[in-house]
Order: sequence, then structure tokens, then C-alpha cells
Amino acid sequence: MDFNDIQNAWNNEKTENVVLPDNLEKINSANTPLDKIRKNLRNELIGQTIALLIIGLSPYIFHFPEKWILPFYLFYSIAFAVSVYYLLKLYFFYKRLSKIALKTKDSLYETYFDIRLNMELSKTFGFALTPFMVLFIIGIWYNKISQHPGFDVANFTNRQLISVFTGIATSILFMGLAMEWTVHYSYGRYAKEIKKVIDELKEE
Repeated sequence: MDFNDIQNAWNNEKTENVVLPDNLEKINSANTPLDKIRKNLRNELIGQTIALLIIGLSPYIFHFPEKWILPFYLFYSIAFAVSVYYLLKLYFFYKRLSKIALKTKDSLYETYFDIRLNMELSKTFGFALTPFMVLFIIGIWYNKISQHPGFDVANFTNRQLISVFTGIATSILFMGLAMEWTVHYSYGRYAKEIKKVIDELKEE
């Protein structure tokens, strides 16, 4: 291959991944929100693990009657399996982010879409656990009122039943909104900063 062939091959090579100094500075600016996402991921991983363990001990913390312990752990085992699956996904995501060095446009794109994917995973996890959390709250509430003298669930009035179902619906709605806000606060706003860098690179 002579010099002209080498020059032609060079000219024909795609230059999409060539990073100019100005672009490199913009790409590096995405490391700041990425560091914040890493920190929030680590905190969430630790917090979720501790919360899962504490909930597992709640029958003894709240002094559940003996008859409630087995049903509780049946539901808890399902919630535990779902949580372990999510926490493993979260851990592997954290490990991926820890190894990432934003030096090219491709790495920036891949990191952004990975963050967006795991944001949706976080929401899915929250929605999957919502029924268990509602049942947990109902169980604690029922345990307390059932200890009152003369308590009989058959004596519930329609108004009381409507209040209970309204409370359940409100709790589910609140948990859903809380999950949306938490994901946005912990990851969404930083993902937007990375998306802004991507948009600026597209405009050049």
C-alpha cells in the first residue's frame, strides 16, 4: 500500500468518534452529575438493604400475635425475592457506572441510556412492592384495632369500610407519586444534565 492509498483510507474513515478539545471538555462536564448518581446509587443500595432487614424483624418489633407471624413471612418471602432481584440489578448497575470513564460520545450515549433504563427499573420495583407495603400497613393497623375490647370486623359500618378502601387507594397513589419523585430527585435531574450535554454535541 503506497502513501496515496493510506491517505485515501484515512480520508474515508468515519470520524464520528473523533473528539475535539471543546467536545472533550463538554463530555467531561457530564462526570459531575454522573458522580452524584453514583453516590445516590450507593446510598440507595445501603438504605434498601437495611430497610429490608428491619422489615423482616417487624413482627417482633411490633409484637405481632403468633397467628400473624407465618402469614407475614409468607408475604415477606415474596417481597424479599423481588427486592433481592432489584438490589442485585442495582449493584451491577453501580459497578458499571464505577468503571465508566466518559471520554467519547459513544460512552456518553451508552451511559445515559443505561441510567434511563435503570430509572424505569427503579419505578417498576417500587410499584411491585407497593401492594406488599399496603398489606403491611393494613396488618399493623388491624392488629392494633383488633386488640380493642368488643372488636368485631363484622360490625364495620359501610362508612368505615369506605374509609378503609379510600385509605388503601390513597396510600397506593401516594406511594406511586413518592416513587416517581424519588427517582426524579435521585437520578432524573442528573440524567437531564447528561442529556443536555448530548444535545449540545448533536448541535455541533
